[in-house]
Amino acid sequence: ILIGQEKRIMQSRHFGIRKADFLLAVFLVFTTDLANADSDIKLSKGELVYVSTYSNVFVNNLNTKFQLSTLLSIRNTDPKYPITVLLADYFDTDGRKIKSYIYSPVRLAPLASKIYFVEPQDTTGGAGANFLVKWEADQPVNQPIIEAVMSNLYNNQGLAFRIPGKVISDHSK
Repeated sequence: ILIGQEKRIMQSRHFGIRKADFLLAVFLVFTTDLANADSDIKLSKGELVYVSTYSNVFVNNLNTKFQLSTLLSIRNTDPKYPITVLLADYFDTDGRKIKSYIYSPVRLAPLASKIYFVEPQDTTGGAGANFLVKWEADQPVNQPIIEAVMSNLYNNQGLAFRIPGKVISDHSK
């Protein structure tokens, strides 16, 4: 039986997070997302979207990396009209294109989704990897949700987080 100081030491070694602290953190993350959501519905005929990803994160110090898988998710949120995905290119930390995931346009029916996966053992992207996704539609539609979900499990420990895409200027026009 542990008493007093020894019990506190053992509890702090258990990641230092109590269940209530964890639940509060999860609540804050999700309510922050809801608070930041745009209340205006925006229609568009196409966009270029930048999506940050992480093929690894550093733990404890800069010498230890935790490899992550990346799932790029493209979701047509329009209930009536299709969209066409023209580009889904993966870039490394230095901005060099690693891979094109689309070789011909991909049509997404109303409310349909498409995913692209980067394996956790693929370290070519580095800590600053990213995707560029370009889509278009024949008429103004609800903007699709384009995001990356990074995750991995190791020794009964897991890490998962998502990063929403950001619409950027398309200088090629």
